[in-house]
Amino acid sequence: MTLHEKYMHRCIELSALGAGSVSPNPMVGAVIVHEGFIIGEGYHQQYGQAHAEVNAVSQVLARFDNAGKLLKNATIYVSLEPCAHYGKTPPCADLIIKHQIPKVVIGCRDPFEQVNGKGIEKLKDAGIEVVNGVLEEECRWLNRRFFTRVQKRRPYIILKWAQTNDGFFAPANKRQYWITGDESRKMVHRWRSEEDAVLVGKNTAMIDNPRLNVRYWPGRSPKRVVIDRKLELNAEFHIYDQSVETLIFNEIKTDIEGNIKYIALEDFDRFVPQYILFQLYLQDIQSVIIEGGAHTLNTFIEAELWDEARIFTGPVVLGHGIKAPCIAGIAGEEVLSGTDRLKILYNKSGN
Repeated sequence: MTLHEKYMHRCIELSALGAGSVSPNPMVGAVIVHEGFIIGEGYHQQYGQAHAEVNAVSQVLARFDNAGKLLKNATIYVSLEPCAHYGKTPPCADLIIKHQIPKVVIGCRDPFEQVNGKGIEKLKDAGIEVVNGVLEEECRWLNRRFFTRVQKRRPYIILKWAQTNDGFFAPANKRQYWITGDESRKMVHRWRSEEDAVLVGKNTAMIDNPRLNVRYWPGRSPKRVVIDRKLELNAEFHIYDQSVETLIFNEIKTDIEGNIKYIALEDFDRFVPQYILFQLYLQDIQSVIIEGGAHTLNTFIEAELWDEARIFTGPVVLGHGIKAPCIAGIAGEEVLSGTDRLKILYNKSGN
């Protein structure tokens, strides 16, 4: 491992601390090194607040009386190209130039149109040495949600379901039936805290009456998305409890009632996944977990609109019922979760 890779690994570790808090911005970490010692580090902690570079420089300024001199002889490592435009905060490239940091090492370029190469160009024009592409794949992977939203104009899509050991999704009578154990449920709630939204179809909402929150994990609950074509779910269901913003896709009305947003689709017979995902993109939703039911999951699978599939297999056997979705992808992690098995697949050809 080179020195550049060593410090970029630390940037990636710091970046991950922003999971669930910075969307639709990317997760970014920054490390400032002077003569082989880290003198400051930071990460983007909250959407709309200071970026990683700002927090790293601020830490140096707070810790050292001779901070100005140190920065003029330091290298700053950043997992993503410093921004070059005014958004919620001033450009980080300007901050680096202001403090005359002579060298910048970058993990990967920012695909956002207002940045994409412009931050690097601005730094070089100021006479700063720029090294780009250190642990590039790792840095891109960390921000795969951000890259998907910017480049594909849709959220990053995670499919999640549980199936019995003999491959069934639910009993034939569609009654509520728990397949997984407590450890897996806690894991799902952790996942929800890390993503922007969770989506279910009308039948799942009607049968399970889910809250779709993070009761079993600390953190913020995601936005809820429900597909209810004819608005058959009434106010007694948990999705109408006004606790978080809830988007209900239907064919009847577009309206806002407190935290409930009704969004009518023009055509409910064709391209429903595409329409829904574009609307979520317009709502600044960067990632969504699709939790069911089987019809909803299969609709997105058939449209090739998914990026990850997280599949729990429980030890129970049903014998008959609703078959679990069938999906093919690149094998990822496979681990035990209590008495359940978790398998993750990746779709490298997603639309």
